[in-house]
Amino acid sequence: MKPGDDKLTRRVEQQAKRMQRAERERSTLLAQTIYLGSLGLMFILPVIAGAYLGHWLDSKLAGYSMRWTLSLMFLGIVIGGFNVFWMIRSHE
Repeated sequence: MKPGDDKLTRRVEQQAKRMQRAERERSTLLAQTIYLGSLGLMFILPVIAGAYLGHWLDSKLAGYSMRWTLSLMFLGIVIGGFNVFWMIRSHE
């Protein structure tokens, strides 16, 4: 056995172990679909809630105004973005 063969053998064994671990930890299509669906809901629900609350507040004010609707929709976008960012960071 040559001196470099031992190093090559260890390297191949490490790569084989790494490949086996990656195969065990691989996400299924269903798990990925659920994860992406959760991300979508975490983003869109604050936007919808802001739109409904803003529309309700605008309907209580005299005259035609969309000030609260647009403001709370924008706030929902910001909150939804933070939700998605937080979920992605915690998943890593």
